[in-house]
Amino acid sequence: MNIKQYSTTFLLMGSIASSAHIRASGEIYHTKYNTEAIKQSMIAEFALAYHDTATALHNYTVLAIRSDSTTVKQRALNVAIEQNDLKAALDIATHWVVQEPEDIPAKFYLAHIALKTHEYELAAETLDSILTIDPNADLEKILEGIAPESEKDRHNLLKTLRASKEKENPSVLILIAGLEAQNNEIELALKTVNKALRKRPKTTGFILMKANLLMALGDEQATIDWFENSSKKHKYNLDIHLAEVRYLIKINQPEIALDKLKKIIKTWPDAEEALFIAGLTAIDLKKYDQAEQYLVELRYSAQYQNDAYFYLAVNAERKQHFETAKAYYRLVDGNLYTVSRRNLISIYDQQQKLNDALRFLTQERVNYPQHASFLYQAQAEILKKMNNKKAALRLLTEAVKNLPDDPEILYSGVLLLDPFQDRDQLDKALKKLLQLEPNSPTYLNAYAYTLALQNRRLDEARNYVEHALEYAPEQASILDTLGYISFLQNDFETSSKALAKAYEISHSVNIGVRYAKSLYMQGALPEFSHVLQQLQQNHPNDPQLEPLNSLLLPQHLKKS
Repeated sequence: MNIKQYSTTFLLMGSIASSAHIRASGEIYHTKYNTEAIKQSMIAEFALAYHDTATALHNYTVLAIRSDSTTVKQRALNVAIEQNDLKAALDIATHWVVQEPEDIPAKFYLAHIALKTHEYELAAETLDSILTIDPNADLEKILEGIAPESEKDRHNLLKTLRASKEKENPSVLILIAGLEAQNNEIELALKTVNKALRKRPKTTGFILMKANLLMALGDEQATIDWFENSSKKHKYNLDIHLAEVRYLIKINQPEIALDKLKKIIKTWPDAEEALFIAGLTAIDLKKYDQAEQYLVELRYSAQYQNDAYFYLAVNAERKQHFETAKAYYRLVDGNLYTVSRRNLISIYDQQQKLNDALRFLTQERVNYPQHASFLYQAQAEILKKMNNKKAALRLLTEAVKNLPDDPEILYSGVLLLDPFQDRDQLDKALKKLLQLEPNSPTYLNAYAYTLALQNRRLDEARNYVEHALEYAPEQASILDTLGYISFLQNDFETSSKALAKAYEISHSVNIGVRYAKSLYMQGALPEFSHVLQQLQQNHPNDPQLEPLNSLLLPQHLKKS
């Protein structure tokens, strides 16, 4: 029952289509009305684009009340909900139900919004009405995304549902159980679900909800037994079998899960989710030939194709069939594109064929221009690894010309520039970064640290790093920069506090050394000795500790 979003064109076409049945006798009137509706829709959409919410809502509310088009009503509801105007949404849904008293989807919308606006009596009446028309309606969807957050509101909703005429209806019982579970009354919710199951024992949602409640109780054996019994009773219910397998994998029983998956695939040879889970489970169990057998079946799947190619590549890589792995990685697109190419580069690196990797990535920029930013950066990383920093910088300069407003490319260049030799170029790049993303803690910290290294404009640098800490107060690298800058400003108290926190988070020897120095300059010698002792224990052979040891020498001489 999710309210769908529609483009303006689709909305307007829907409005026109809804009047296609008009008879000739009313053609002139309806054409005039339809033109007006299109005009109002366009005004509403333009108003939304210019953040004039009041006009948009007014137009859509009027359209929804006057129009017979379901598309218009859904769009009007969507706009009202997006703008968090629940009163307008309630008005639209109410009028919809008045116009179409037998329309179940309309009643679902009304019940959904009534619950969201805490109109519990209206919600209960609407639920009763839905169940009168369709006793088997799945009311669980109504609660999706609108479950009351406060205990008081949940109590009120539970009270309303329990007082409903249909309180013994299985669907209402499931709503009640869901609210009880949210109140952490798991045992009570389990009893309520059992009541619903006695009335409707074959409903998949009810069966799975009981399993989830048993999981919430932490009763592993009871959950296993429930899944086992349910799978036997409902031999041809794929959803239950898959839920059982997922749970077995979750509790680290992959061998049993894979055995069950074999049986599932035998019964449902085209069940793509089962094939995918079986492939991944087989990889984890190092049954690589078996994994390939399952994943190959998904090469032409609309849903799993990219995942199948990716894990076929992983599988081949585990078998050390590197050329096969490379071939599969090249086929991956979508969300796994970048990780697949990184894995591919890693194989080229192992084979000592980084020049081949560079040529491949150049061709990839032609084939996948939407990934150009990532591909430029990947090539720059390879050139840096090959100790060809100048070529990496030239490549990133070309990338900036082609993608001038891409902050990641700019930042990649920043990391390659020398803070002393390339000072002006670095300053320009960092300023551009902060123009593009003025509140990025990473870029603020980069500018602050660069200025600190150059020991100039320290007040400006401190402002940058303090601004960065507003967005990332627990990030060790930013705290380290603040400690470094305040040390240079002779503010040793601030420096030691910031570095103490950074050292506690990261345990980095570099930060620890700075922390020790700030304590020494502050005159906190016992604390300095303690930190130095920690550093010596954790990093006994680090040459950075030698200068710190010398700071203690006068004290030792005095004691002798």
